[in-house]
Amino acid sequence: MTGTVLLDLDGTLVDSYPGILASCLTALRALGHGPNDSLDIRRFIGPPLEEIMRILLQSYGDNRVGEAVAAYREHYGESGFLGSIPYPGIGKSLGEMKQAGLRIYLATSKRAIFANRILDHLKFDTFFDGIYGSGPNGELDHKPELLSHILSKHSLPPYQCLMVGDRRYDISGAHSVGMRGLGVLWGYGTRDELEKAGANQLVDSPADLAGTALSMISR
Repeated sequence: MTGTVLLDLDGTLVDSYPGILASCLTALRALGHGPNDSLDIRRFIGPPLEEIMRILLQSYGDNRVGEAVAAYREHYGESGFLGSIPYPGIGKSLGEMKQAGLRIYLATSKRAIFANRILDHLKFDTFFDGIYGSGPNGELDHKPELLSHILSKHSLPPYQCLMVGDRRYDISGAHSVGMRGLGVLWGYGTRDELEKAGANQLVDSPADLAGTALSMISR
């Protein structure tokens, strides 16, 4: 089958919350703050890291976003990335899409170096034709820019591509470059968020991801 699936990482392939939370707490403490271990940041996961840290620092009246990001990335690169747990059934769905002949690319706002480490650690890297994330200087941080880069680099027709993700950023990013967006309901975004963003379709379970993606691409 001719077609391409672009997949988000956090909240789509893996529950990365434990590692992200640990690195956020470490970053806040590195700047002298005392966050509670029960801090809930699920609703903040999805946009670029700078935006997440800006939101977390607001409650402390602190604007040292750059320092917080650096502390976060140091901890995440050492151990935080290991706290990424694949959603049950996601590996099987990746295998089914690959077997069906789809090209598969990762499209995440996470640093590409960390995305590669996570997929390698989980033995998922062999499913992908390319792994794309943000760069060290903030390039490709935002989904529209990232997706446009992938489409251009591989000469992919947008109408033959499908973006899969759990947040509105994935759906709006897809639409901004002429792609359809498939929203997943097991991640950090809500049904309401994905519907308001204009998701072309929603899928309830990782086990149904391959079948839903193949059905959409074949239309």
